Amino acid sequence: MKDIQYPAPLKAGSKIALTAFSSGIAPEHLARFRLVLDYLHSFGFITVQGECFVGQQKQASASAEQRAHELMGFLLDDSIDAIAPPWGGELAMEVLPLLDFEKLRSVKPKWIIGFSDISTVNVALTSKLNWATLHCSNLMDQTGFTKDPLTQGTISHLMTPSGGEFVQHASQAHSHQWANFVANPSADFEFDKPTKWQWLVKPSELNQQSYPDDVIEGRLIGGCWDTLRYLFMTPYLDLEKLNVQSDVPLILYLENAEMLPVELARTILSMKFKGVFDQVSALVLGRSACIDSDNSNMLTYHEVLKRHLTPLGIPVLTDVDIGHVPPNLTLVNGAYTRISLANKGEIIQRLN
Repeated sequence: MKDIQYPAPLKAGSKIALTAFSSGIAPEHLARFRLVLDYLHSFGFITVQGECFVGQQKQASASAEQRAHELMGFLLDDSIDAIAPPWGGELAMEVLPLLDFEKLRSVKPKWIIGFSDISTVNVALTSKLNWATLHCSNLMDQTGFTKDPLTQGTISHLMTPSGGEFVQHASQAHSHQWANFVANPSADFEFDKPTKWQWLVKPSELNQQSYPDDVIEGRLIGGCWDTLRYLFMTPYLDLEKLNVQSDVPLILYLENAEMLPVELARTILSMKFKGVFDQVSALVLGRSACIDSDNSNMLTYHEVLKRHLTPLGIPVLTDVDIGHVPPNLTLVNGAYTRISLANKGEIIQRLN
């Protein structure tokens, strides 16, 4: 990714388009949404709301054609600086073959804000267009009320000057519960479980000269494991192409939302069969949102990771603040990145 294209940093006057190319919001979410709008407007941002933002039918905000048409309209509009879906969903994959990537080669790149099914579109933009794309807290988590530094820092990281860098550290605690903002529109996260990033495979254990001090460096690519498993080694997530284009090794980050341990095992094996791990130099994994069974005779998430990832011969860092067990780091696909367990977990990203 020598020719990675970074969207312009956000600033007062930046225009953010609001559209749901996966799941939309319901009427009971509107009170929370008004707080989100107030927060965006406090930065001086201008918001433009599409027709696909509110509503839900057949597991999506609208038909695939409507969602793709609206997303393409915003992507082609160079007055738009960022695109913000409310959150992820299930069927963003439907819009991929309906996007005209050739037309998009002539427009300026835009940030698309969020994680989960949003990463389905983001990795395609990185793979096909060399755009730097984003994995971060979702729009509906952005109210300004949160006490969580990672969520609170999302907007400020998007304002990082071109060529600049930003630093994030591991959260102090996390939670498997989301804020109930239907009952209380200004609800914040309640974190009650201590966070601990940990090596499954330490770089120093591999005697790799490139990672002598239990630090991994490279360019990031990744997102929601549940959706990206279908895209690996296709034109929408062509790791071989990205690896050839990159001036440094690739770091693949992933997070599990719903896959049970046996399904995750099959997914990892499928990735091995496709040669996915041959294209990356390290793995960074989020906490699993799928709760393990109480049956001691059943595989657990970490047992699957140990069984199938330890033999790969690359560093593997686990339980990082990525994905469906909040809070969330802001991660930039394409950014030059340095990750270590300094200060219990540190990630530095440089936007060049």
